[in-house]
Amino acid sequence: MDVIYGLLPGMLLLGIVGVAIFFWAVRNGQYDDMDGAANRILMDDPQVKKQDKHAETNESGLDKSKDEI
Repeated sequence: MDVIYGLLPGMLLLGIVGVAIFFWAVRNGQYDDMDGAANRILMDDPQVKKQDKHAETNESGLDKSKDEI
């Protein structure tokens, strides 16, 4: 029975801390966009423009892609 007198204030303190953290998270916008990240993973990345190979030459006039091989 004496243990309850020690645990009861501890449980109340932990409960109050948990509720305070929850309200802090809501106030700071942690739960504003719940669907954004879930939908963002399903979307394709934007297409990257392909550059003209003739415009991409190094000092010797050769194509860079051939130089790398």
